[in-house]
Amino acid sequence: MRKPALASLLALSTLTALTALTGPGTANAATPVLPVSTGTAKAVTPVLPVSTDAKAVTPVLPAPTGDRAVGRSVLHLVDSSRPDPWVAERKARELMVSVWYPARRAVGRPAPYLTPQESALIIQSVPELKDVPPGTLAKTKSYARVDAPALKRKGGWPLVVLSPGMTMPRATMTSLAEEFVSRGYLVAGIEHTYESIGTTFPDGRTVTFEAGKGGQTPELGAKVARVRAADTTFVLDQLERRKHWNRLIDETKVAMVGHSVGGQSAAQLLAVSDRVKAVVNLDGSYNPTTPAKPVEKPFMMIGNPRQEPNAGGEPKSWDLFWPHVTGDWKRWLTVTGAEHTSFVDYAVLQPQLGLPKAPIDGERSIKITRDYVTAFLDLHLKGERRPLLDKPSAEYPEVKFW
Repeated sequence: MRKPALASLLALSTLTALTALTGPGTANAATPVLPVSTGTAKAVTPVLPVSTDAKAVTPVLPAPTGDRAVGRSVLHLVDSSRPDPWVAERKARELMVSVWYPARRAVGRPAPYLTPQESALIIQSVPELKDVPPGTLAKTKSYARVDAPALKRKGGWPLVVLSPGMTMPRATMTSLAEEFVSRGYLVAGIEHTYESIGTTFPDGRTVTFEAGKGGQTPELGAKVARVRAADTTFVLDQLERRKHWNRLIDETKVAMVGHSVGGQSAAQLLAVSDRVKAVVNLDGSYNPTTPAKPVEKPFMMIGNPRQEPNAGGEPKSWDLFWPHVTGDWKRWLTVTGAEHTSFVDYAVLQPQLGLPKAPIDGERSIKITRDYVTAFLDLHLKGERRPLLDKPSAEYPEVKFW
């Protein structure tokens, strides 16, 4: 029997939530489903027994390819104007946000990928990783430096907001964030609390997944889109009001890149937001399949082959959503050999932990994602023409234009 892949397992940590949020088409029905931690919203400190033959590995992400050093700061933001939408007793919405930015030089300690608690929650959710030490993912090598001195730019840097998939920490988009920064962007990755398998706060609390645990409802997908829109609006407000970040950001040039439910939520937000100018959806199916308003701004969606038009012989969410994308610039791309999380860090972390690879090599799929998304950002935030987006490329035969 084929071992379940880390990427698929974590994307499918709860069948109820994923079916309601992303609809059919992103998940492989043959992939076993893992339950999300049954802990309450109270702080949890996961403990994972390690066998005597534990596999000691140090995972490594692909290095960014641009010429700018990368700094990273972590913000703890509290929105006292609204209660938490997933845990009623929490009277304010708390968010953790990673901000990656161009640095004057690569100084200071390396930025940790995850906290040990977050790493343990992920690893203990995958039975095939029972021999892997619980803190392994916390040691993943990335390239940002903690609070490195920022490189200022007249007018500020264009801003890219990242929204991860359901159950996935914001860290899972690190290889994209560091690439964008190295190529001249400032990036804010939002942890949507209780929608991630693990979120650690500065006081040491670690909370886990709660969204959608009450069961599938027709309203759940729309609720997640609303919650993420409110989270994003709040984060943008906070960055604007904080003098340090305000000076570093060009607030007239804001894009979002979301994976899975983060992608579908970003697409919904694009139709109604004045600040977000362009969006990339990485393999996120749509529920609802009709946005509040037509999507008239630049929009690109990149997915696995199950997102091809009428894949399987019947319309799926991308087919239903596409007619509502009415702007002059839009792209629908798929990548041959990709799986649902071939577009984020799990593409390269999975084989390093001894789990199966996707049909397309993880390094290759990350390179494709980086190059196409950066080309999109360069075109729509910097006004720099990128022929890569015009038609199929001999350099990337895996990428199909629809």
